[in-house]
Amino acid sequence: MKKLITLLFAVLALGTSARAVEVAAPSALLMEKETGTILFAKDEHNKLEPASVTKVMTILLTMEAIDSGQLSYDTVVTASAHACSMGGSQIWLKENEQMTVGDMLKAVCVVSANDCAVALAEQISGSEDAFVERMNARAKELGMNDTTFRNATGLPAAGHVTSAHDIAVMSRELILNHPDIRQYTTIWMDTLRDGTSQLVNTNKLIRFYEGATGLKTGSTDSAQYCLSGTAERDGMELIAVIMKDATSAQRFEDAKALLSYGFSTYALKKIVPEAPLSPVPVELGTQATVQPVLGDGGTLLLEKALAGDLRQSVTLAECAAAPVEKGSQLGTLTVTAGEKVVAEIPLLAGEEVPRITYGQMLLRLLRIGFLSD
Repeated sequence: MKKLITLLFAVLALGTSARAVEVAAPSALLMEKETGTILFAKDEHNKLEPASVTKVMTILLTMEAIDSGQLSYDTVVTASAHACSMGGSQIWLKENEQMTVGDMLKAVCVVSANDCAVALAEQISGSEDAFVERMNARAKELGMNDTTFRNATGLPAAGHVTSAHDIAVMSRELILNHPDIRQYTTIWMDTLRDGTSQLVNTNKLIRFYEGATGLKTGSTDSAQYCLSGTAERDGMELIAVIMKDATSAQRFEDAKALLSYGFSTYALKKIVPEAPLSPVPVELGTQATVQPVLGDGGTLLLEKALAGDLRQSVTLAECAAAPVEKGSQLGTLTVTAGEKVVAEIPLLAGEEVPRITYGQMLLRLLRIGFLSD
């Protein structure tokens, strides 16, 4: 079925025009989760070291392994010597120490534990190298064309680079399709090992920014200070990516500036037809009509100035010729704000209607004849 693309005409001249907000970071991006719309961009395709923001992909692949049944939160992982040798941010796993996937995910999300990230990678793929191959393959599937991963942690490695754009893409994939990750990314303080290991989130947004939902910090001497920060207000979740800021405090200030700009300027609107959609007659079909349904694009991201007074108009075909394929376009729902068209949403056939055969037509005519007698 040919994909029908909703046309959004709201004024989203995003990131390339004069910006309503500025950040100190040399590379940054703001994205809305549901639609994937970019609301702000600054040198977003620059290939830079992401440090531990790399772990968004490690977490994503772990969540996908859980969803597929390969792992569960209760799966017990045994730490290898390699995992325990990572250094940097860690929970100081001991070789052969056992911990559940859930606790290791918590350690990765809250304190950016390199040892747990590698232990999860080895559990999923057998080795960190094999897992890295999987990371790069998944990045390619997601269209992350600025990205090459060399490890599962983000520790410095030649050629290990990504971009603000690509970080937003993988962050969106994680929070859109794996919302359960919030049980870890929203933790401010917690413990492991029966309360003997203290955890405090490296992401200060969780404590100090209203609606913060995650996601991942990163810093090394060469990458400087990076962040994929997410927050939700009024049903809209935003992703702010900051790369190569000079200080830790500045990355959080930059992220807050982007998130606050997005929340103050845009609104997410779910479009529902104001009145029931009339069935469309079908010529030579096995049934007389087909019911139209709202197609892709029922969720609109609009400037708040446009979102307050939306109007709808519906255009439907007078009839459709059988066979009618499910998902074929029958009309359009047009959304306007004042004189401005903000969206044209396709109205699609909600079911398949085959063409009537000669035998079926004959039987129908016979029934009509009997009924008329």
